[in-house]
Amino acid sequence: MDGHTQAVSRIAQQVAQFALQKKPFRIYHGSTNSTRPSERRQDNTIDTSQLTKILNVDKDRKIALCEPNVPMDRLVQETLKYNLVPLVVMEFPGITVGGGFSGTSGESSSFRYGAFDSIINSIEIVLANGTIERASKVDKKDLFWGAASAFGTIGVVTLLEIELREATPFVALTYSLAKGAEETVKLIQEECEKPKVDYIDGIAFSPELTVICSGTMADEVPSGQQARTFTRPSDPWFYLRAEEVIKELTKNPKLPVVDYIPITDYLFRYDRGGFWTGKAAFEYFAAPYNRYTRRILDRYMHARVMYHAGHKSGMTDRAIVQDVGIPYDRAVEFQNWLDDKFNIYPLWLCPLRVQRNDPEACHGLHAQFAFPNAPGLLNYGVWGRFQGTARENMEKNRVLEAKVQEFKGKKWLYSHAYYTEDEFWAHYDKESYDKLREKYSATHLKSVFDKVAIDFEAQEAAATATPWKRFKHTIGEIWPVRGLYGVYKATTGGDYLLQKKSSATK
Repeated sequence: MDGHTQAVSRIAQQVAQFALQKKPFRIYHGSTNSTRPSERRQDNTIDTSQLTKILNVDKDRKIALCEPNVPMDRLVQETLKYNLVPLVVMEFPGITVGGGFSGTSGESSSFRYGAFDSIINSIEIVLANGTIERASKVDKKDLFWGAASAFGTIGVVTLLEIELREATPFVALTYSLAKGAEETVKLIQEECEKPKVDYIDGIAFSPELTVICSGTMADEVPSGQQARTFTRPSDPWFYLRAEEVIKELTKNPKLPVVDYIPITDYLFRYDRGGFWTGKAAFEYFAAPYNRYTRRILDRYMHARVMYHAGHKSGMTDRAIVQDVGIPYDRAVEFQNWLDDKFNIYPLWLCPLRVQRNDPEACHGLHAQFAFPNAPGLLNYGVWGRFQGTARENMEKNRVLEAKVQEFKGKKWLYSHAYYTEDEFWAHYDKESYDKLREKYSATHLKSVFDKVAIDFEAQEAAATATPWKRFKHTIGEIWPVRGLYGVYKATTGGDYLLQKKSSATK
């Protein structure tokens, strides 16, 4: 803890200096799995990139004590040494503990345990005035829940205690088919009620066909069956395996299809190909898309590298990359609307229990999750490359945001947000958030809206403000300059080198 204490003390001193000047600061983490660009600036930056340590794993208490920049793959690798695993593990290895807490991240165990912030017991946080505080679900609940989903606008989270559970070597994943949105929602809810199910998600391949994936912990692979893996270059991307299952279940609908997957392969099954968004890179470059090309280009097709390329190329301005949670009673209607308006497939479906079950946890951006009548949500991952201009893409995203708001759902803020300020605060709890910012001396920092909202007009004006910028903007619109630039930046950056090192050690 000595090294940690010293690092946090330095951060607190920096924060205190900015507070004296009433100067907002940025938090530099070192990398990001957000689709919102992040740049390191020396003049107003708090550098937390050194906070990358797992300080303790307590097997008896089933907790891990981690600094915020510990990525999921390293956390899982360490906890599995004790036959433990976090209650919720985000699907990309590079998503960090701090990012999951600050960004309301969820995955296929969230139907039972909630979003990642729900499996955090306590945090250490440097408040915006430089004071170091500790908050938990028991003590200083307002600060704890206020910091969750606040994106660093309450203070700098420097330590987190994470709940773990016993792990087994494998996950037995059972696939089933649902026909149409109504049957899909019904079957997902039924799976959520089964006490032995540990993981649930689904992939909608069309309006009529969804593959629902239900996982249970398993100690071994049955005799006569081989483990199925998804992390090696020669393995299929997970969604392609799910697509294969459609044929198997269509041919023999009464024959169960169960894969026994090593637990790490299951938890990070969507890393290669970034679910299925990596296919867009093949389409953009007009490259063959088959198992041979996927294997040859595997090193470029991991989420860490793909996010970096997306940031640097600006390709995310030509895509819809949104996760939205819709109450179950509106989910069928929403899914049918998505098909009619966007016709983007596949769609990712993931049930989320967002209820906090504690009326005293009614704080922060999502204060309503503590209300007695807070509904469960079905998350839709709507991810697709859009053939059109950046402005047309922005307008598509705004249509989606408006529909989510109409259906009383939630849009998760890791991605581009195009709300006006009034629209944004009609969607999130401004009163609770502002009270916390006032109480904890954070009003001089940027608000969540300031951090996540894209000012499209200002962005467009900045891109063409000078002759040189206009030239770069024009060149960038010529195929395939933008894509090649993204590949170059991604493969010369730290995320690519980290992925290369990781691949070499498997």
